[in-house]
Amino acid sequence: MIGAAEALALTACIESGGVAVFPADTVYGLACDPGDVDAARRLYELKGRRPDKPAAVMFFSLEPALAALPELGRRTRDLLTRLLPAPLTVLLENPAGRFGPACGPDPGTLGLRVPELGGPLAALASVPLPVLQSSANLSGEPDARRLAEVPLSIRTRADLVLDGGDRPGTPSTVLDLRRHEREGAWRIVRDGAVSADALARAIR
Repeated sequence: MIGAAEALALTACIESGGVAVFPADTVYGLACDPGDVDAARRLYELKGRRPDKPAAVMFFSLEPALAALPELGRRTRDLLTRLLPAPLTVLLENPAGRFGPACGPDPGTLGLRVPELGGPLAALASVPLPVLQSSANLSGEPDARRLAEVPLSIRTRADLVLDGGDRPGTPSTVLDLRRHEREGAWRIVRDGAVSADALARAIR
């Protein structure tokens, strides 16, 4: 169970440049400050992942996400309000080059996550900061559905470890909206927790 104390601890960890293990709406994840190059490097080292691979930026509620991206066009912004929060990662154009450590070699693309938080994770919605977020597993290994499945090497070296019980276990769907503002186009890059039919209905 995640309560107010755990949400405050996560906020403090991110603000201090730490790396946290936390439960998301899909699987367990790793989180750090998306603007902190050193924290991002350490997160990637914990995973054994190449630093040139992009990660998502997660906001714990939708309003701060939209406020942080004022350059989003109206068409894209309106669609995001219909799609999020959800177990969905949305690829957006990033003309301002925001959150560089999360974008890897393509600063013009931002992966945005706003998780669907309810039940035992509802308190996380009070976290006011965005985080660089990646799954809490070793690179190429299965995602962790429960805390015990997060590798011990990650749990013992992270600055904070939060237990939110069992998670559904299906990663987020990845949806490319980079051409949506101009052309109304969208494309599923990775199948996941949100079905193609559900996305099509929401987008229509």
